Amino acid sequence: QVQLVESGGGLVQAGGSLRLSCSASGSIFSIGTAGWHRQAPGLQREWVATITSDGSTNYADAVKGRFTISRDNAKNTVYLQMNSLKAEDTAVYYCAASVYVRLGMRRGDYWGQGTQVTVSS
Repeated sequence: QVQLVESGGGLVQAGGSLRLSCSASGSIFSIGTAGWHRQAPGLQREWVATITSDGSTNYADAVKGRFTISRDNAKNTVYLQMNSLKAEDTAVYYCAASVYVRLGMRRGDYWGQGTQVTVSS
């Protein structure tokens, strides 16, 4: 019933920008802590960025200063603005979020299906 859907992935040239969106839908009240992870071919999935319900953010060193995570609570959506993209940013990007079905009632953690980001050099 609860689903996270990513969008905004695609092909972009090195140095360019891209914005990913992750929208939660279904029977939900709100989302709590949310984040983005990515997995490049042949590598393990790595954490990229996290944003708490009050807007506090943290970033992996590899993307710090280039990526910005944000959220729109009214839309139950989390964003990842990616600037100064590099070829090594190429990966499948996944969003994850803690979902609440009612005030104070946490349903669980959910993952999206992922969206492909390809950066050409």
